[in-house]
Amino acid sequence: MIVSRAGVRDAGEILTLQRAAYVTEAQLYGDPFLAPLVEPPEQVRALLEDGDAVVLKAVDGARVIGAVRARVQGETCLVGRLVVAPDRQGEGVGGALMKAVEAEVAGRATALVLFTGHLSEGNLRLYRRLGYAEFRRERVSDHLVLVHLRKPLG
Repeated sequence: MIVSRAGVRDAGEILTLQRAAYVTEAQLYGDPFLAPLVEPPEQVRALLEDGDAVVLKAVDGARVIGAVRARVQGETCLVGRLVVAPDRQGEGVGGALMKAVEAEVAGRATALVLFTGHLSEGNLRLYRRLGYAEFRRERVSDHLVLVHLRKPLG
């Protein structure tokens, strides 16, 4: 597996991967309209063209098996849309992508922040194992509470 920056030509594959990875989240929360499932292709392409965004991909052979997005704002790195191919989950792909984000923003950010749903136990376990700590919960609907987590860098 190789982790590197994603380019515009990766947009379609990243969007397909994202949709596949979020199907289980949609089932878990009973919501087929989660933002990652309905994000338009133009939005993903625009993100990949944005020089301030960090979009990393994990590739095994010719296949993209994972991706993550990040953006440094002030001294904080906002991390989002960590996705791993359903058949490759549990193999360390997500952890490798998160460590690569940390390396990518080292020296530019003093902390990373992210959020996940309250029922997403696998995600919460991963983030806690990587050193993230919960700092806030936010109810966004009857069926979804976002758990916000933070990890200091350095």
